[in-house]
Parts: sequence; C-alpha cells; structure tokens
Amino acid sequence: MTTHMREPTYFILAALQDEPLHGYAIITRAGELSRGRIRLATGTLYAALDRLTSEGYVAPTREEIVNGRARRYYTLTPDGAAALRSEAEAMAAAARVVTDRTARSAAPRPAAGLA
Repeated sequence: MTTHMREPTYFILAALQDEPLHGYAIITRAGELSRGRIRLATGTLYAALDRLTSEGYVAPTREEIVNGRARRYYTLTPDGAAALRSEAEAMAAAARVVTDRTARSAAPRPAAGLA
C-alpha cells in the first residue's frame, strides 16, 4: 500500500502474521492486538478480506465445514507482510518525532549564565 493504512486493515494483517486464521479468529486476534480499540463487525471484516485478497495482501488457504457451515482460512502473503512492515516502520518513525522531542525537552538544561 502506498498510502496510509487504516487501523482496522493494519490489525487484520497483523492478526495473520503468525498463522492462517478464519474470520472469527481474525476478529478476536485483531481485538487483542489492538487492546480492544478495533472491534470488527463480520460484514466489515469480510469486505476488508475481499479487498485485501484482490490487492494481493491476503489469500484464502483452505476451507473446512464446521457445524454445517464453511469456515475459510486466510493467510498473509509476502506482499501483505511487506505492506504491514512498511506501515509499522512509518508509524514508528512518526512516533519518534514526538518521543525524541519529548526526551529533548525533558533533558536538564544548564542554568542561565553557566553555559
């Protein structure tokens, strides 16, 4: 992705970093990773997964039947991992702008006339 990634997209991709997951597991993991900030509705998740699949960032890996319903698993693709990493690096750089300035302003300053 060349533009800023929306937070739900970021956490959907982050949820898939370790292993393929099905929809409900993605919703749960994204909620955990975001410390409750991201609460995905089922329709929102599947619309995002369709978009991310068409962009090549995720791919369906397998489908199984559980209690008579199809459960599709998704995995993060190499392009998706690269986009996630790029976004994380951009967010870290943006955070450093503030944390570096905060650290400088908190550093003790020499007393007037002693420098």
